[in-house]
Amino acid sequence: MENKTHYIVALVEDKPGVMQRVSGLLSRRNFNIKSISVGATEKLGISRITMTLKGQEEVLEQVIKQLNKLIEVVKVLGIEKDESVIRELVLIKVNTATVSARAEVVQYANIFRGRVVDVAKDSMVIEITGDESKINAFIELMRSYGVKEVARTGKTIMTRGKKIVSIKGK
Repeated sequence: MENKTHYIVALVEDKPGVMQRVSGLLSRRNFNIKSISVGATEKLGISRITMTLKGQEEVLEQVIKQLNKLIEVVKVLGIEKDESVIRELVLIKVNTATVSARAEVVQYANIFRGRVVDVAKDSMVIEITGDESKINAFIELMRSYGVKEVARTGKTIMTRGKKIVSIKGK
């Protein structure tokens, strides 16, 4: 049986311990959480958890059923990659000890539609948003300058078109 990448969005009550219960359930089911991000939604008191998981299709269905049994979980959906917009944000601190390195890094950031968010004497922090391959390509390009630090958000996903992940009446 093949392990594949799955995307799950869960709308949950914004309470302490919910994230721990959700991630604990997934680890007990032997799903490898590749990324997880949490943030507020358009509804007060409701958070959106976006999870990228690695596992078998049959187990995914069981995980969704189990997540729906958690009291704080309001809604859970498996999201198909080809029906969605998937983005990630990265902050990358790059060594820019020379004027030429600084200029080149700024040019590359512009090509990748990134932006410089911090400048120090010998480094710069660049912000890039995009899909995983774009971010990986930028990080790889920066390795020759010396990557000092990388912070990635994990994937955020939203369905295309009319389909929405929302709750009614709350």
